[in-house]
Amino acid sequence: MIQATIYHNPRCSKSRETLALLEQQGCDISVVEYLKNPPTAKEIGDILSKLGLSARELMRTKETEYQALGLADTSLTEIQLIEAMVNTPKLIERPIVLANQRAVIGRPPENVLAIL
Repeated sequence: MIQATIYHNPRCSKSRETLALLEQQGCDISVVEYLKNPPTAKEIGDILSKLGLSARELMRTKETEYQALGLADTSLTEIQLIEAMVNTPKLIERPIVLANQRAVIGRPPENVLAIL
């Protein structure tokens, strides 16, 4: 059985669809409601490494917090952007699924099939 971790927001339809797809695939799923239990800076760094993305690429740039915190500033470092996601987890793109030492963003939900 494939073990998978999903960084999940139950209010997000894509996140719910991705979780349902993992269930349909018979995965052993660990659900992390990241708005209640935000990942640490190290965890975000590990996720970014597995995704092959920069911190900015993992951020929801249309959130009001992104603008309010001045995160569009291109002089901000990866560490500063990661810290912003730790402190304001709403900024993290969702859902993120980890399985088989790999990661993917479930937009669309079918993206997760590539790592199962």
